Amino acid sequence: MISQANEAESRTPVRRVALVAGLAMLAIAVVVTGLVAAAGTPPVVQDLDDRWYRLMVAVRWPPFVAVSTWLSVLFGALIDWSLRVAATLLIMLRRRWLALGGWVTTLLLSEISIRLVKTAVDRPRPPGSMIATSGASFPSGHAVAAAVTAIGIVMALIPESHRRRWMAVAVVVAALVALSRTYLSAHWLFDVLGGSLIGAGLALAVPEVFAVYARMSRRA
Repeated sequence: MISQANEAESRTPVRRVALVAGLAMLAIAVVVTGLVAAAGTPPVVQDLDDRWYRLMVAVRWPPFVAVSTWLSVLFGALIDWSLRVAATLLIMLRRRWLALGGWVTTLLLSEISIRLVKTAVDRPRPPGSMIATSGASFPSGHAVAAAVTAIGIVMALIPESHRRRWMAVAVVVAALVALSRTYLSAHWLFDVLGGSLIGAGLALAVPEVFAVYARMSRRA
């Protein structure tokens, strides 16, 4: 009993870091959304987006286009949701009900956020997309989905003692998906920045809110 209590206490700082990091990302996402949603999009934002857009067009190379297209397909609705369903079933088989609650809530909030923010901001997409697109440009739904799925699966399925290396992999995957959307001219840079912040923020913060609530309930 004592060893379990000590182990739980040793994990508390890790939980606090994840929670604080997630909340900080969501706060920054609000700022980015405000900048993009400002009347006419501030020149400094659009200038950075335009510069990045021109850079992506200038460095296009067929093999990179193929990889970017593959990443977009992987984190499109069909395959991405297949991964999510598989992760959900695995969490249920392990009877990790607290993790299941955090995971499902994260998914629901991410989908709601995508739709609400896209409708509210209603930003036009960049010209010349190399892949089929639908809906407004901000935030990038692919960037949100990639961060939520990759980071969320790590949070839900990987023990805290082994999370660091897997979290690094998840961050790299999410970043590559986000950048692939700008490489294909499907999104502006700020679209994927905002989407990545929303997705990662939710994936980190929501499960830890559940964990904090459960810990407080046990102490009550």
